[in-house]
Amino acid sequence: MILMTYSTGKVLIGILFVTLALLVLYIAYRKFLRFLGKGEPVKEDYCVLYSLEAPISRGTVEIYFTTEQSKKVRIEILKEDLSFEALVKEGDFSIGGHIVRFNTEQLADGIYYYCLLAENQKTIKRMEICNS
Repeated sequence: MILMTYSTGKVLIGILFVTLALLVLYIAYRKFLRFLGKGEPVKEDYCVLYSLEAPISRGTVEIYFTTEQSKKVRIEILKEDLSFEALVKEGDFSIGGHIVRFNTEQLADGIYYYCLLAENQKTIKRMEICNS
């Protein structure tokens, strides 16, 4: 029978080697993630368009969006086939949150989309209108 004995020094060197290898792998993994994230769009360049509070809209709806920069924004209503239906508002908006109100009574009941257009984006959200 062969009896193997390890000295305390060998055990400590083994633990240090494993720890060093894990640290190097962790640093390499972080650099790899940073490399993959270089092509991400800058969040501050875009507006955020939020969903409506109610799943079915009646009367006046409040379209809420935020922007991190002052920019020209156009908000439209689109039909179910995404063709233009109505212009809600167009103009320059400052930094912060904005509520744009739209009266849906001029539209027939059905599925529509509201769209936020800016110089570098087009964001579309669905809404259902039931006024009757």
